[in-house]
Amino acid sequence: MTSLSAFFQRFNGILYVVLALLCLTPFISPPFALFLGLGFALTLGSPFPKFNKKVSKYLLQASVVGLGFGMNLLDSLKAGSDGMIFTLFSVVSVMFLGIVVGKWFQVSRVSSYLIASGTAICGGSAIAAVGPIAKANESEMSISLATIFVLNAVALFLFPVLGHWLDLSQHQFGLWAAIAIHDTSSVVGAGATYGEEALKVATTVKLTRALWIIPLSIFTSFYFKSKESKIVIPWFILLFILAMVLNTYLPIPTGLTQGIVTVARQCLTLTLFFIGAGLSRSVLKMVGIKPLILGVTLWIFIAIVSLGFIYLYY
Repeated sequence: MTSLSAFFQRFNGILYVVLALLCLTPFISPPFALFLGLGFALTLGSPFPKFNKKVSKYLLQASVVGLGFGMNLLDSLKAGSDGMIFTLFSVVSVMFLGIVVGKWFQVSRVSSYLIASGTAICGGSAIAAVGPIAKANESEMSISLATIFVLNAVALFLFPVLGHWLDLSQHQFGLWAAIAIHDTSSVVGAGATYGEEALKVATTVKLTRALWIIPLSIFTSFYFKSKESKIVIPWFILLFILAMVLNTYLPIPTGLTQGIVTVARQCLTLTLFFIGAGLSRSVLKMVGIKPLILGVTLWIFIAIVSLGFIYLYY
């Protein structure tokens, strides 16, 4: 029995590595990479959960910085300013609704706040930033992250389909994805699936939106009366902006920048495999029905309101 278990673990690990390497080839699309990761985790279980979590975080950040070498700063600033018009209203309204509805659903005060933060700004990154300030315990962090994670996985498959069904333009879809999808990884993945312009708009608007982590962290310290916690600044966003500046104003050979962007996209596809492989059955059990209903309620709210805003102004 022991030898059979050892054989299964070895086979599981080898298959995991093979699938990960396949995601670095142009034959695997971002949504399919996420599907591979999900299928692997839910049937066989992730053989390297700690490695999976750490690598997906840093690989995503590196991929986003690499994508910056394919973007023009002036065009991106225009796209970012478009999304900023709606940002303040959406962040404030989602946070308010999350606190009120969470209390109504009898979800803990901290968990409701974390789920609302992840929905309002940038998923797991926002939760990781404000969680320590709100003095969230391990259970509250896990439940909130798992809720957002499950909805992210759904969004990456669902939004491109809905975008085509609603006949959204590349620019419209990029804005919608950046506002209504929680995590940066799923926003970039959905944008890449929809098209080149959608990817650029979605990435720029989402990263501009992610800077709201800073004022939200300051507000959180007052809301939970916590003065000693440090505010986490998403430094990779600044590196993304620096990459755009270099690509816009320096005579970097086109072949080099295209090569960096190509590698970044393949690394993004690999990142989505790692993210999918992190969604185990234990994570699904951890979510619970009330936090999930809260997350879905906030998600539907921001998706419908942002879509109406985009139809009205774009």
